Amino acid sequence: MPMDTIRIELVYAEPARVWLKPLALPQGSTVGDAIAASDFSSQFPDYPMQELKVGVYGQLCDTERLLSDSDRVEIYRPLVFDPMESRRRRALHRKAFMTKSKNRPRRRKVRIAAGLIPADRESTT
Repeated sequence: MPMDTIRIELVYAEPARVWLKPLALPQGSTVGDAIAASDFSSQFPDYPMQELKVGVYGQLCDTERLLSDSDRVEIYRPLVFDPMESRRRRALHRKAFMTKSKNRPRRRKVRIAAGLIPADRESTT
């Protein structure tokens, strides 16, 4: 391998399979160059390229990032839901199904363990 080339891997994971493409590129290549050289867009024509999210070893980056030898470029799938909206729905769900009564009597065992009620009075109250 000449000194002016770098070897990288391009990875895209779907729910059922992982697509991995090893590439040899010229020194000074970017993430965008690697994606173009891999022929990713023809392999996955349904991928929304306008929403392209990529990273190198799990660190999100843009397509202009320069690559080093033995980098692994990861192409991320677009989210199918909004994480904040899902969190809000879970919180509302938990709140709706809370069954504790506000007038519930205090638990005696907790008060005894904390020393608030003497142990000799435990049986009388």
